[in-house]
Amino acid sequence: MKQTIMMEKYPIFELDIKKSETKFQTAGEIIEYLKEKIDNHPIAVYIATFDHYSHTHSLDDGEIASEIVDAKNIVCCFGKQLPKANMLAVRPRSIGVAELNDEFVISFLEAPNPIANDAMESWVKGIVNL
Repeated sequence: MKQTIMMEKYPIFELDIKKSETKFQTAGEIIEYLKEKIDNHPIAVYIATFDHYSHTHSLDDGEIASEIVDAKNIVCCFGKQLPKANMLAVRPRSIGVAELNDEFVISFLEAPNPIANDAMESWVKGIVNL
């Protein structure tokens, strides 16, 4: 898993997984796996799944990179505390699953909560066959 700064301001975690390195064959299967992880976490709560590919494809001026065959986000929250109102700006969390012909690109924005980062990183690494 690599940690980078995207567009000079967004700290993200990203893992590129060859389809031969995982039992999952579609973005939807990975989303189901991540939902199970969220549902079984003592703090995290599932909010929604967003089909980013279908949304963008439906727009008259929507653009999708030719190598992307599917793209979904799973949205959850680790909000155990709400110490101040502006914390809402960094919640909820989203994990993106992009399916390409021969690989998946899984990414998420770094959370201010290390528990959330550790959980999401563990979940994403679990997609790879051991």
